[in-house]
Amino acid sequence: MSMVRVIFGAVIVAASFGVSAAKQSVSSASAIAIARSNACMGCHAIDRKLVGPSFQQVAKKYKGDPQASAKLEKKVKNGGAGVWGSIPMPSHPRMNDTDIKAVVGWILAGAPEK
Repeated sequence: MSMVRVIFGAVIVAASFGVSAAKQSVSSASAIAIARSNACMGCHAIDRKLVGPSFQQVAKKYKGDPQASAKLEKKVKNGGAGVWGSIPMPSHPRMNDTDIKAVVGWILAGAPEK
């Protein structure tokens, strides 16, 4: 894949052809802030299981799945259960689609901390 990097101040935007826009345009710090402000970190940690799987476990599970973004965006918005056990994930109907795409893109990129 071709990789293009453009630096805007302190934020690096990496574009990789064939990768979703959400993965390309959000910094780890921004994605983590969005996740914290939407209560995601109450059940998920970056690198270890809490109530739900770690974000890195989610990235590993969905690696190579071309439908992963759509599946996870829908799961965040509507909630669900059964993929990771019996504890349901609550819905986040008030979380806007842009923030959902940013967090899901960051997760699928491996949930890097920096």
